Amino acid sequence: MAWTLVAVVLALVLGHIAPALTQLRSYAWFIEWLRLLGRANGGPGIWQGRFGLMLAIGLPVVAVFAVQYLARGHFYGLPGFAFALLVLAYTWGPRDLDLDIDAVIDAATPAARRTAAETLFPEGGEPVLEGPTLVEAVFRCALWRWFGVLFWFLLLGAAGAILYRLVSLSAQGEAQRVLPPAQGRAALVFIALLNWPVAHLMTFGLALAANFDRVLGAWRDWYANGGLRLDTGFLDAAARVSVDCELAEEDAYAIDGPSQAPALLELRDAMSLVWRVLLLWLAVMAIFVLAGFAS
Repeated sequence: MAWTLVAVVLALVLGHIAPALTQLRSYAWFIEWLRLLGRANGGPGIWQGRFGLMLAIGLPVVAVFAVQYLARGHFYGLPGFAFALLVLAYTWGPRDLDLDIDAVIDAATPAARRTAAETLFPEGGEPVLEGPTLVEAVFRCALWRWFGVLFWFLLLGAAGAILYRLVSLSAQGEAQRVLPPAQGRAALVFIALLNWPVAHLMTFGLALAANFDRVLGAWRDWYANGGLRLDTGFLDAAARVSVDCELAEEDAYAIDGPSQAPALLELRDAMSLVWRVLLLWLAVMAIFVLAGFAS
């Protein structure tokens, strides 16, 4: 885990000191791969469903796993570390969440703000510039861009990171439109399965980073009110109450009053909370390393 922690920190640093890195995170090859398999397996059949999607995603994942396996144990683990760092840096994002949030906050006109907010709604639909909706969008993007990749990277290494990224791409945007209907539905189920444990850990981290009682109450109430088993709506509910608590504390100490629109204040605080949860995850990883649970 020590090498894993170093790889995560380096991937974060690279993303900030080298913004051009986001331009290299292109998945056009994956879209073309989906189109190629769609043409090869055209017509009704088993490959037009979830098995076809498993094939499309599984082959790149197996290739990454093979390199990961072959690189381990050589030259003090440096080739394996370099490969894992490369894959993590590639699968992180692919867009910079901080820059997308800043673009929304700094937009000069409502039209420009709406255009900037489209990056926070990759699943499609018209962006909603209301505080609670923006807060939910920030945490969904953090789940897709950061925490999902990080969690599966910690469990399965580079193969886990590329697995999560390809599944998440298949569940939204152009890849979702390219897939046959049955595969598109399967992608939504697969990403729900991969997101479910990550969202729970994010919510627990949010409880520690914000107001524990309010977050725990929102978490419990969401399930008590009939929340679906694989839905991550509990994370949305926890994010909303956490931001409300943050704004309430700010109002208690404010002198001149807020200088931004309420929705933008909520957006800013949501991004701040996401950073705190990420730092908490890294701190827990560091504790495990220092305690000697992993080498």
